[in-house]
Amino acid sequence: MKEYKNPFVERYSSQEMLYNFSPKKKFLTWRKLWLYLAESQKKLGLDITDEQIKDLKNHLDDIDFDQVNSYEKKFRHDVMAHLYAFGKKAVIAKPIIHLGATSAFLVDNTDLILIRDGLKIIIKKIINVIFRLRNLTLEYHNTPTLAFTHYQPAQLTTVGKRSSLWIQSLLFDMEELEFRLHNLCFRGVKGTVGSSASFKEIFDGNLQKVKDMEKEISGKFGFKKVFPITSQTYDRKVDAQILNLLSNISLSSHKFSNDVRLLQNLKEMEEPFEEKQIGSSAMAYKINPIRCERMSSLAKYVISLSNSANMVAATQWLERTLDDSANRRLVIPQSFLAIDAILIIWNNVLENIIVYPKMIEKNIVQELPFLITESIIVECVKNRGADRQFIHSRLRIHSINSKSRMKLEGKENDFLQRVLNDEKIPIDEKTIKKMLNTKELIGFSSDQSLEFIEKKVNPLLDRFSFFIDSDIELKV
Repeated sequence: MKEYKNPFVERYSSQEMLYNFSPKKKFLTWRKLWLYLAESQKKLGLDITDEQIKDLKNHLDDIDFDQVNSYEKKFRHDVMAHLYAFGKKAVIAKPIIHLGATSAFLVDNTDLILIRDGLKIIIKKIINVIFRLRNLTLEYHNTPTLAFTHYQPAQLTTVGKRSSLWIQSLLFDMEELEFRLHNLCFRGVKGTVGSSASFKEIFDGNLQKVKDMEKEISGKFGFKKVFPITSQTYDRKVDAQILNLLSNISLSSHKFSNDVRLLQNLKEMEEPFEEKQIGSSAMAYKINPIRCERMSSLAKYVISLSNSANMVAATQWLERTLDDSANRRLVIPQSFLAIDAILIIWNNVLENIIVYPKMIEKNIVQELPFLITESIIVECVKNRGADRQFIHSRLRIHSINSKSRMKLEGKENDFLQRVLNDEKIPIDEKTIKKMLNTKELIGFSSDQSLEFIEKKVNPLLDRFSFFIDSDIELKV
């Protein structure tokens, strides 16, 4: 029997995100940190030779994971296991590897690199979701559809106005994502408890050299900002902020997936269903929204993980405690892999999403008589001198009676006929017929959608145009 495999590896996540959190990238980054530390220390006057630097460069990639595992069983310390394994390869450089550093120099700086690179992968996929939603909005910006409050028919909106709301949620996420990415700091080189005591000794009390070393190393990894102070670790609140961001993206995806599933039941909109796809093992006629269901399932998972990061940040003791370690190994990569999977599915749904205008129109016709009640009230009060509350009361009675007839007897909607037969409501058939124009009942939905796209969406897509139409493939 095969061993357990992470579903994100086998079923859901992209190769680029899987590599980002892979052992290969993680431990290669550790070795680069050791190399850049030695290069900077040599530049600042320590007795480190060119031969030692060359030795480190020559052995960056040849990680013997079996040897590392053997050392870790012996030492019960992952950093020391990799340090010994690296020293076995880079024999000449062995004496100066990790000089003045602590484990967090490797672990925390690497995690920040992986978080940053993971956010950049997410941006690409979000931009494509927004691009496809933008196109959907433009295509249907003027197509009337029933709006729902409490999942009961309300007034009219447009298909495009509804999709613009999905976009707006993602714009909030993009704003937060760009803020987090812009303000993400490197932990830097600060020694065991953040005081840089070891480097004060190494550089004979020269604080400027410590600052220069930190700036150079962070710059080599593409960071413009470094935490001005840390304990042994960077503040775990940063992890909580990142995972809360991922949770917010999940909220947006969950709202979309729920809406599509509700609309699919109404036969108004449908996620793609392929020619040979099977909806049910028993019910051959079923066309189930499995993609949107998978999105909502993964979204719930990410939302739940964000609370774990909050708990870790809240319970760190003084300068640090190691009860964050195992949790972070699981929670941070899994959250990124899940969001990656959600955005892959979301793009796949939008690539071939189906809208059924005739069904939308049919559902409107069924409810349309009720939708003009406000127009009737305005007409009766504004132009015919009626009392607003009295007209509202009469319309409420007629609508309830008409709905009861529809539900109990399966009859057609006779609400308007009841209104016309009510001598206490001062309105005529010609006026009512004018009110039944659906284009007049959507308010400014179309105008709002087009202005939103022009002023808010297009400028963002223009900034990230190089990401649009990226190859985003669904695994299963």
